[in-house]
Amino acid sequence: MYDSICKFIVEEFSEDIVTWLLGDPIELVEFQTNTDANMPFRMTDYRLRVHRRYPNKTMTQVVIYLKKTASELVYQDTFSLEKTTHQFNVIRLWEQPTELFFSSNGLLPFAVLTKTEKKLETLQDVANQLQKINNDRVQANLSASTAILSGLSIRREGDSSN
Repeated sequence: MYDSICKFIVEEFSEDIVTWLLGDPIELVEFQTNTDANMPFRMTDYRLRVHRRYPNKTMTQVVIYLKKTASELVYQDTFSLEKTTHQFNVIRLWEQPTELFFSSNGLLPFAVLTKTEKKLETLQDVANQLQKINNDRVQANLSASTAILSGLSIRREGDSSN
């Protein structure tokens, strides 16, 4: 579910996401809620499949981890096999400065997942920013995305699973 929401945000607000990540067009972003020991292989496999189809295409790969974890797997950015090595970029949202995610509408749903100790205040600040959006469809989509993603870091009353 979180991967689908994030991909929707990337599709709808690609310019905002690209500006944050690269400043140039982006080809592939992988959003992860949980760690995956196979991520380095998967990223290598994605890259090789794209290269097979579009051999002259430049590609920057980014894995964005949404939920804070102590797992060392979120630091893996390389796949190595004998004489083959593939590297990709990794972003851990909980290490990102919160202010950056208020710079454009498409980043707002991720703000509460960033480096903030005041998650509820950050969520309220996001809600205030969302209220300023004049386009009802955009506002509704970003509000729904924010509500879903904020559940990754804010515990609901009586909920011990987060």
